[in-house]
Amino acid sequence: MSYSLLRPYLFSMHPEKAHEWTLENLERLHKAHLLGFAYPRQSMPTNCMGISLMNPVGMAAGLDKNGEYIDALAELGFGFLEIGTVTPKPQAGNERPRMFRLADSGAIINRMGFNNDGVDKMITNIERAKYKGVLGINIGKNATTPVERALDDYVYCLERVYPYASYITINISSPNTANLRNLQGANELAHLLDGIKTCHTKLANEYGYYVPLALKIAPDLEISQIDDIAKNLIDFDIDGLIATNTTLSRVGVEDQEYAHETGGLSGRPLSHQSTLVLTSFAKRLAGKVDLIGVGGIDTGDLAVRKLSAGASAIQLYSGLIYKGPSLVQDCIQSIANYKERTLTMTDEPNDFDDLSNTNKHDLGSANKA
Repeated sequence: MSYSLLRPYLFSMHPEKAHEWTLENLERLHKAHLLGFAYPRQSMPTNCMGISLMNPVGMAAGLDKNGEYIDALAELGFGFLEIGTVTPKPQAGNERPRMFRLADSGAIINRMGFNNDGVDKMITNIERAKYKGVLGINIGKNATTPVERALDDYVYCLERVYPYASYITINISSPNTANLRNLQGANELAHLLDGIKTCHTKLANEYGYYVPLALKIAPDLEISQIDDIAKNLIDFDIDGLIATNTTLSRVGVEDQEYAHETGGLSGRPLSHQSTLVLTSFAKRLAGKVDLIGVGGIDTGDLAVRKLSAGASAIQLYSGLIYKGPSLVQDCIQSIANYKERTLTMTDEPNDFDDLSNTNKHDLGSANKA
């Protein structure tokens, strides 16, 4: 069935109910072997953080918080998946309703609050999955953990997920966990990354291979904050930056129903600001840290815009709600066209085409999901 025909039915449900219904039915289609042929996985080898991706279009964290639907989601054509955010202990998240559609703008507001079943349950789900592709795991802190003790939660999750992850994302940018974004401050971030890297080095030595680390940041940053975060990324040898999470801004949607709801705004209205932040980091990091662009991508052209701004790869979430799984293929095709145009103009590979030397750490395969 075409997604355009299914969407009115999904949009008749509450957004969170529609989310659950969609994942459950994707799982049924996967088990009936009806997904793979509809959304073939297109090959466009891309190197990001030293990892070889099948293609540069990934699934963003938040869609599958517990890793329950890895095999089904892998059949939608993504080049890589990121699951989570996961916390040490299970938590229910914020009270419902906590997700709202702003359909006129192709946007979503959510205040989910890191609802998940805890890291141990996620690991059980990963062990059950058959997927052998690139799997990122997004980690966070429990809401009951004081922000001053956040490092304890991140280290706990890091130690648990290390042998299962192709890369690990440190999420300090959700607006729905009290004071979490305080960790983006220069001193707070330096303390956090110092502790995480100490644990990370120990794990790499114990396991004999290196799993890259990425940091996921907010779009609501001042220039001074961008400067401080970029410096910390380089100082602590972080492999990747995911830009960006959702925004607290309501610019462009002020008059729409649900615009007054608290939470993070995602979708099309986020695209411009998210890309501006991505561009700012690209200038400051100058190729020393690989970038993944996420936020407001609902067309292939917007995916290309992230690459033009300096990203090596992109991730999708809210755009899928409005455009359906075909958005993955649309983005891949647009990126392929972009690559071809770039090669035609330069007759030489650009940074997007040849990232073979970006793996800073050669302790073994990073792609071990």
